[in-house]
Amino acid sequence: MIGGGLAGLSSAVALAEAGFSVRLLEKRPHLGGRATSYVLPTGEHVDNCQHVTMRCCTNLDDFYRRVGSADKIRYYDRLFFLDRDGRRGVIEPGPLAAPLHLAPSFLLFPSLRWRDKAAIARVMMTLVRYNGPPRDAAGWPMLNWLRANGQTPEAIERFWRVVLVSALDEELDRADAGYALDVFWKGFLANRRGFEIGIPRVPLSELYDGCRGAIEQRGGEIRTRAGIREVHTGADHVTHILLEDGTQLEADFYVAAVPHTALLGMLPLSLIKRDGAIGGLHNLRTSPITGVHLWFDRAVMAGPFLTLLDHTTQWVFNKTQLHATNGGGGQYLQLVISASYGLVEMSRQEIIDLCLRELREVLPAARQACLLKGTVIKEIDATFSPAPGTDQLRPAQRTSLRNLFLAGDWTRTGWPATMEGAVRSGYLAAEAVCASAGRPRRILQPDLPVESAAGRWLPGA
Repeated sequence: MIGGGLAGLSSAVALAEAGFSVRLLEKRPHLGGRATSYVLPTGEHVDNCQHVTMRCCTNLDDFYRRVGSADKIRYYDRLFFLDRDGRRGVIEPGPLAAPLHLAPSFLLFPSLRWRDKAAIARVMMTLVRYNGPPRDAAGWPMLNWLRANGQTPEAIERFWRVVLVSALDEELDRADAGYALDVFWKGFLANRRGFEIGIPRVPLSELYDGCRGAIEQRGGEIRTRAGIREVHTGADHVTHILLEDGTQLEADFYVAAVPHTALLGMLPLSLIKRDGAIGGLHNLRTSPITGVHLWFDRAVMAGPFLTLLDHTTQWVFNKTQLHATNGGGGQYLQLVISASYGLVEMSRQEIIDLCLRELREVLPAARQACLLKGTVIKEIDATFSPAPGTDQLRPAQRTSLRNLFLAGDWTRTGWPATMEGAVRSGYLAAEAVCASAGRPRRILQPDLPVESAAGRWLPGA
């Protein structure tokens, strides 16, 4: 297993449970890839960027269960929003069944006018009628699709952009409508609990504590600081891999679970040219994410998290509350900005100043608070961009080499670049290895059941 991110870990654990002796190699000193944390010189744990899950992420939930981390995730069934005018909105389930379970709170949402809500409701009805995205949605930029389907500018900016940019790590004019609508359908309409937000109660790195035991107790091995220099191939198979320290390793099967840009640097050029699916990765674009960490001398925000409308800052997480630390009377907030193209060229201090201004605009307590320290983590190539036509560039987990398999959220999973997509890819790669070894096994978990039955209440559906 080449790579110790979510894709590699999930595949390795599944294969170990299936009876394979797994050797996992990770270049970094820690596991988790992009969804991990590190310790500051002061001893504080800082997540690389706050990652959240949803109830509709069934494979990620299954992975956490396998490694004993399910109880480290806390789920919330209320989503909190705050706009520039200081109006607070809450989306929460009411007494109605899906797909109408969120309708009462949606109708009361203060940041949208009635005509905005009516336009949004028409799109929701379309998704319910088709039990998911219409077939002709794929290939459209999401922004174009929304405009063609009668969405008002306010509905786009104060609803669709807020919900989808964070989910896709891409702006609406760059994202495929098929991906966007599918995520919205699974998260907010298909199942009553699909929208619930799961946030780790511990630093991200602690979610993977059980992986080592799950692999090593079954005869496997995990090695960190073990970067791969080259993958050597024969006519139809991988012969061996060469580590950066010169060590040569052989195995029956190889799963490459690294970013697609790193994979292209490991494989022989002849294979990249010969395997059209892998060669297409050159055209797969990436999107940035920026995490901003701010420590205040006092509490400035109540509640566990908040979504901002009309701002560059998208999500604000109260890490002091989420991790149940007292902060010495202060408060630690982490801000997340997905598809942060506008911040790439900005200095870290400029980003901190921007985010601090926005917080003080919407949180009155922040105006009197003193910022003790702040840091910024930019991930320029955080995820692949789910642009129109991207599905044609995403390879399957099998390759043209009989013993080389691929895992990563950038492979063909049916999901955009999410933690769920990463685990799905790991499970699919593990299924392919099992099948190649003559030991077929079902690992991939089904989606949440669709509770939204259009035929029960939509005339002509």
